[in-house]
Amino acid sequence: MSTYRSDCSRCAGLCCVALPFTRSADFPEDKAGGDPCRHLGPDFGCGIHDRLRDRGYAGCTVFECFGAGQQVTQVTFGGADWRTEPTSRQQMFDVFAVMRHLHEMLALLEEAAERSPSPDLAELTVQVSAAAAGAADDVLATDVGALRSVVGNALRRVSAEVRRPAGQSLAGADLVGRDLRRRDLRRADLRSALLMAADLRGVDLADTDLLGADLRDAAVAGADLSRVLFLSQAQVNALRGDGSTRLPAGHDRPAHWG
Repeated sequence: MSTYRSDCSRCAGLCCVALPFTRSADFPEDKAGGDPCRHLGPDFGCGIHDRLRDRGYAGCTVFECFGAGQQVTQVTFGGADWRTEPTSRQQMFDVFAVMRHLHEMLALLEEAAERSPSPDLAELTVQVSAAAAGAADDVLATDVGALRSVVGNALRRVSAEVRRPAGQSLAGADLVGRDLRRRDLRRADLRSALLMAADLRGVDLADTDLLGADLRDAAVAGADLSRVLFLSQAQVNALRGDGSTRLPAGHDRPAHWG
């Protein structure tokens, strides 16, 4: 399993406080950023964790911090939390936001190196890791946009290598609600594609690039996602799959799939 996955037992409930949410299909109420969720317990655990979807908090079940929460709590702030160190509260939240970007990049670089190892990827990983390991002020000084651009170019190169010969070019395509069961999507470029509620049941997505694709409520029962490129756990959590859906190694099958 990737190192860059959330471990709530080692975090101070940062996502439950720092992040805002708005009443919608994903949340039953509004919450401002910086306000603790009313279900957050004194031990930083969620009081309704086993019934979040039943209570209307589907957005919580989709969220993934890529391990940023435990990094900020245990490493950057040495085990301190926003309750015992209120003067550092806002800084913790700000660092968490940057750290999530850094850890997402590290997770993607880790996968890229597994598919196409190269010295360039190793050097980039060292660079991003150093930024994530820095003190709070150093993390906040990181030029996330510049790093994302460099990492994005590296991932694009790996994608081109893995998908050779390239399949369909559908980057950014609007495929909302489309029935894609008869489309050959092997080695396709679906980066940033809109696939909300798309029908991908039984589809083979071998070597398909899904970086940044919006997969909310896409149906993937019986689909083979075992060799897709750049599929995050957050994207998996947003899908509608079942026991026959094949996932990449290291990805968890969401409990709400049944």
